[in-house]
Amino acid sequence: MKLSDEDLVRAIVKDNNTMLFEALYDRFSSVVYNKCYGFAKDEDEAKDLTQDVFLKLFVKLGSFKGMSKFSTWLYAFTYNHCVNYVTRNTAKKLENQSVDYADIENISEDEDDSSDFNDMRVDQLKKALDLISPDEKMILLLKYQDNLSIKEIETVLGVGESAVKMRIKRAKGKLLTVYDNNFN
Repeated sequence: MKLSDEDLVRAIVKDNNTMLFEALYDRFSSVVYNKCYGFAKDEDEAKDLTQDVFLKLFVKLGSFKGMSKFSTWLYAFTYNHCVNYVTRNTAKKLENQSVDYADIENISEDEDDSSDFNDMRVDQLKKALDLISPDEKMILLLKYQDNLSIKEIETVLGVGESAVKMRIKRAKGKLLTVYDNNFN
């Protein structure tokens, strides 16, 4: 019989069962890797981040209270780990970016932010995502890549509905501004 994710987590926590944790790893390793790769942009770094997430997860698994689906909780766990990773490495990443920040400062406030994401080229969109803050990138990926509902994002971030909507709006506006400034 296949256990639900939540039942599997309870069984792992109850007995500290590494064999059951292996089953959890098998279920979610590719999803976690893909999220890590979105932040790291390097396969080896993404693999390292994935291993770090699962090591940390094994220790922190008892803190899962079942208030949301385990997969939603794991998204939050993974994103928080990756955001912390990116934040720690911001100085190194800034040295490698070839952005003319003077151009960003000269953007008109009257510029239309309502451009459609569909008009963006995927490769340029990925580059633009790297130029916004990790928190802005995270909320956009949760909404548009992972297709989480506003309610699920509320759970992940621990904030209310209006805060989620405002953060999405601001992050989208920032992404569109950066994209328009650098790639149009």
